[in-house]
Amino acid sequence: MGRHPEGVRQRKHVLPAVREVAGGRGLRDGSRTRAPVLRPTGRHRLGMDIARQRQRQGSERGDLTGPNPTDRAKLGTKRHVLTDGQGIPLAVTLTGANVHDKHMAGKTLDAVPLRGARGPRRPKNICLDKGYDYEQPEREARDRNVKPHIRRRGEPALTGPIRGKKARRWVVERTNSWHNNFRALRIRWEKTSANYLAFVHLACALICIQAANR
Repeated sequence: MGRHPEGVRQRKHVLPAVREVAGGRGLRDGSRTRAPVLRPTGRHRLGMDIARQRQRQGSERGDLTGPNPTDRAKLGTKRHVLTDGQGIPLAVTLTGANVHDKHMAGKTLDAVPLRGARGPRRPKNICLDKGYDYEQPEREARDRNVKPHIRRRGEPALTGPIRGKKARRWVVERTNSWHNNFRALRIRWEKTSANYLAFVHLACALICIQAANR
């Protein structure tokens, strides 16, 4: 551009003036022929971010979602995880955030992928917190030849070592923290629950590999 007595002189690299935009609040029919000058020709980071944000909004309408009672009834997904004594994930199932844990004890035990000559290789004992202090989880565990150890409601908390043994911790909470370290799991971006479950299984495989290499 260069100086001109009447103002700024336009060159070929400057967008031509769109009089329809400057003269009113909207575009008239004749301005549609000049629409390409208002559109970017290449990929832009801002466009990619907007598309990802739109995907996040749409994922809240996916399957296996429900109002989260601990987060102002926002739609969310709950992971039900079964681990061994070291926190290694053995099985994972998904439900809406409003589904009670007691309904998924049996289904989570059935989701163990390990198989033997007589069927699934389930653990002989299972430790459950007070959220599973109902008849249904205990019955479903015993029907699968698994002995449940459930903390009862109103029972005092166990603090410190008992009878010379170390205090038992809920290792599954640590496994949930490991899962949340994966960006694809902390926030569900996928509308389809099968795609999200595939990412959860991939994260479980990575956790097992890391534990084997210790």
